[in-house]
Amino acid sequence: MFIDPHIHMSSRTSYDYLTMREYGIVAVIEPSFWLGQPRTNIGTFKDYFSSIVGWERFRASQFGIKHYCTIGLNPKEANNEALAEEVMELLPLYACKEGVVAIGEIGYDDMTDAEDKYFRQQLDLAKELDMLVLIHTPHRNKKAGTSRSMDRCLEHKLDPSQVIIDHNNEETVEEVLSRGFWAAFTIYPMTKMGNARMVEVVRQYGCKRIIVDSSADWGMSDPLAVPKTARLMLQRGIPDDHVRAVCYENALAAYSQTGVMKAEDWLNPSAIDQSQLFNGNSVLRGQEPGIESVQDYDVLIE
Repeated sequence: MFIDPHIHMSSRTSYDYLTMREYGIVAVIEPSFWLGQPRTNIGTFKDYFSSIVGWERFRASQFGIKHYCTIGLNPKEANNEALAEEVMELLPLYACKEGVVAIGEIGYDDMTDAEDKYFRQQLDLAKELDMLVLIHTPHRNKKAGTSRSMDRCLEHKLDPSQVIIDHNNEETVEEVLSRGFWAAFTIYPMTKMGNARMVEVVRQYGCKRIIVDSSADWGMSDPLAVPKTARLMLQRGIPDDHVRAVCYENALAAYSQTGVMKAEDWLNPSAIDQSQLFNGNSVLRGQEPGIESVQDYDVLIE
């Protein structure tokens, strides 16, 4: 079994869900993020948040996958301050919805004053609601941005064990682990981390507090990155228990801390009934609905 704790399924197809389940992915976490072009009004945020707490949760269930999400103002969008102010008023309404496991992904993009302002406000919100935090580290100036992100979390009195620092690489991992935070790695080979590099990170640092995810979205990304990385780790001699930790157990340990995410959610699943509708809509687009237990799926990777 695998968990992909950072994947943007609103950008993926239902066929991706089917394939992911066949490869052993039992649960996903979908962080709210930038859609590729600027949102222009608060209604677009409201519709997007509603989609990831509603439609995507339903769509995943139709293929035997448990769907959770995180709610936050992405750092790239924090630079539109007029709109960001409205989003900050909206966030508490969605942060406590069913299936929301953290405030995120938040942090820095260009490390502007506006990004810092709304990052701090969202850390305060997480503290107030006693929620976990998912941090987006910047693509540029990653080491400095990662260090500053952790500094801000500590300044706002967050427990490092309740903060997941994502998009790490070889340059940031040692500091993140030494300061007690969770270190997540995105297998997104063109811009972040390839799976062969991930193998060597686990070989060097072990498996404690290390998490593998795909961050698959509308870009050149792979929703099967977690099981494929697990397979490569096994092929290259990483111990089975280390692979299970970084591709399943650590994500569960990190995100189950507030009780929203539980292994029982997928270990004791309900039967899949694709004849069900969400607000009158089906995932099938005219295809014949399937009705079967989750155990009927052939898992390609164990």
